[in-house]
Amino acid sequence: MHREWEQLEKLQPLVMKLLKQALLKKRIAHAYLFEGMKGTGKREIGLMFAKALFCEKLVDDFKPCNACIQCKRISHGNHPDIHVLEPEGTSIKKEQISSLQKEFSKKSVESGRKFYMIIDADKMTASAANSLLKFLEEPNSETTAILITEHIQKILPTIYSRCQHITFQPIPKRELVEMLVDNGVKKGRAPLLANLTNSVEDALRLQEDEWFLQARKLVLKLYEIQSRQTLMDTLLFLQTDWLPHFKSREQMDTGLDMLLYIYKDLLYIQLEQDNELIYPDLKAEWKQQALRVSSKRLSEQILAILEAKKRLQSNVNGSLLMEQLIIKLQEG
Repeated sequence: MHREWEQLEKLQPLVMKLLKQALLKKRIAHAYLFEGMKGTGKREIGLMFAKALFCEKLVDDFKPCNACIQCKRISHGNHPDIHVLEPEGTSIKKEQISSLQKEFSKKSVESGRKFYMIIDADKMTASAANSLLKFLEEPNSETTAILITEHIQKILPTIYSRCQHITFQPIPKRELVEMLVDNGVKKGRAPLLANLTNSVEDALRLQEDEWFLQARKLVLKLYEIQSRQTLMDTLLFLQTDWLPHFKSREQMDTGLDMLLYIYKDLLYIQLEQDNELIYPDLKAEWKQQALRVSSKRLSEQILAILEAKKRLQSNVNGSLLMEQLIIKLQEG
């Protein structure tokens, strides 16, 4: 997915403003630490920044043209002076950093400038991190590094202190929904995906996932039985259909989220905020349901699900947890 500078500004306005100022004032730090959750555009913005540093025909003195040979090479991932390092297996090893240092000791091929980006920098082994530290301590004015992490607390303080720290905010839900619809997701399905993940790539993967498609059906069915039939019917469905599908703790947590969003939708309808719906394709049905329950009761049901999510993180029996939740949801 290739986005222009303006699109990335919509995604991360503060980050892009900081980088724009650095480019205009020609105050480029020798190392940046990009920190934020998955799907917030860290890698893409890192490469856009690289283009701005190497571009031969900058627009307005800071925007890459995306048309010159330098920009095209970066887009295609084959620029000789740009190196992207990623974990090999579960970690980034010392040999990878050593190999990077060797590359950087050579004269740069194109422009006298060099750029490297380390993805999942928190996955460096201790020896790799120490090797990088020596590298960061000898900054070359023509070298720019970007370290990317989703887990800032795992970065060595000595590395953290040598980088300019830039925080990426989660993508606003409405922006994410728009991006998903632009990528072919149905309008009725996009809000649920946008609430379950903050990453376009993960959301697109999720909507093709058979487990997820079945999970959505089962959650809606559980709600329907719980709201219309007896407690025994609901507990039976839970044991025979729901629990066999939501096996792991992570799957159960996703199921609880999807259930929680139904009750939130009903509350949104009661508050006349139905432009916020997470299941907009079920709006007509939800409107009927919202008439049958009080706001107080909905708030109690939402709290019960949130409590179950919290308890799920401790070592509780998933089957028992769900049974107790169903009883709470069906009371009164």
